[in-house]
Amino acid sequence: MEIPPPLVPVPRSNESARSWCIALHLSGLSGIVLGFAFAHVLVPLIIWLIKRADSPEIDSTGKEVLNFQISFSIYFLIAGALCWILIGFLILPIFLIIWLVCTILAAVRTSNGEAYRYPMTIRFLN
Repeated sequence: MEIPPPLVPVPRSNESARSWCIALHLSGLSGIVLGFAFAHVLVPLIIWLIKRADSPEIDSTGKEVLNFQISFSIYFLIAGALCWILIGFLILPIFLIIWLVCTILAAVRTSNGEAYRYPMTIRFLN
């Protein structure tokens, strides 16, 4: 099993970079706010593509957020498919709570200047 590289810590001195990192984490909630499928992936992707050249912290955070959002999209699709055999109805709310808590926790930790590594994440982008 390959150990992923450590995240670049969010600096306390660069408030703009930290603000963009917080926005990246919270942009994962855009699917709830905007109400269309995969907004939770598209909005962070757009922000990351526009701002990734500004600082290594934004680039690293953007990759982390996208990996998490894509991973949980896959988990939600699998849990939705498992609703046909009823077990998905148990798994889906658990995944939803984990997704929501991790997203909010990541934004809070980033606002405190700490790097956050999402659990249960498949590393598509390195």
